Amino acid sequence: MSDHAAPDTAVRDNEEAATRVVREILGHQRRMRDGGCDGDVCPKCAAYHLDLVRAAMESGRPIEFVLPAFPTKSPNPAKVLGPLPDLAEELALRFLNSLCERIARIYPPGAVIRICSDGRVFNDLLGVDDAHVTAYVTGIDRMIKDIGATHLEQFTLDEVYTGSGHEDMRDLLSSGYAPSVEELREEVRAGGAPLAMYRGITRFMLEDLSGPQWTGTRSALQRKCRDLAYRVIQRSRAWGDLLLELFPTAVRLSIHPQPCSTGKIGILLADTPDAWLTPWHSVAVDTGEGFTLMKRAEAEEAGAVLRHVDGRPSHYVLAPAASRAA
Repeated sequence: MSDHAAPDTAVRDNEEAATRVVREILGHQRRMRDGGCDGDVCPKCAAYHLDLVRAAMESGRPIEFVLPAFPTKSPNPAKVLGPLPDLAEELALRFLNSLCERIARIYPPGAVIRICSDGRVFNDLLGVDDAHVTAYVTGIDRMIKDIGATHLEQFTLDEVYTGSGHEDMRDLLSSGYAPSVEELREEVRAGGAPLAMYRGITRFMLEDLSGPQWTGTRSALQRKCRDLAYRVIQRSRAWGDLLLELFPTAVRLSIHPQPCSTGKIGILLADTPDAWLTPWHSVAVDTGEGFTLMKRAEAEEAGAVLRHVDGRPSHYVLAPAASRAA
């Protein structure tokens, strides 16, 4: 046998394993409509992210992912059950941990997903108190521990600017990393993915701020949300660039649909007909065939019944169609 046979075999094995890991992730890809992806698992996206996975394997370390997500619950009571994490978040966390478990069966050192909670980054723009963000983050930490999600970690802005006030944290982040609003306007005017992102964020801002706290006209709220959308994107871009600086070897995930072959992989956290819907903008609904995400008002309009767990509202149960019609 050649002296090079064993190393060559190891290289081939690593290459195969890296490809399988990337395909496992892309099996849950959240794609942008007309974003350029091909097939059930896009080979162009797979090729784009292989290097980081391969580098982790060559060093023998766990594959690291960063996911800006799980910020805080929407302030609109027509969308969610309240300010604390509920079954919608638990199901998403269980999914992410199971994804890492499947990766560990391919690559034994395994994987870790660092959930980079971005609630503190822009909660003031949503009218959400910092105290609610703190309670939500604490609830996610507790949930990760309670469900035994050993492959998940949480990271927040508080850990970057320790000792600073919450408003100061946001100012430091923006001054150090945020692009100007005019730069973002130019990107949006050019169309494509930036325009789709802007429209998606504007829609969510409009939904989030349409609760009973808004007493102005609909047109005034629309103007406000169009302006706020740029500021949300500005802060989110800053948070993403900071995370890239702090965790340069991590594969970057996103809860937003992404175009083909970009620096992030959009990932679906739950079954939902709306590719933009997330656990913190919705409720979990047991359909009898599994769980899906719906806005609270939509679940109640469909006749779903609220269920409590440990004295707290948890999720909805939708009776079979025949029972609802009876």
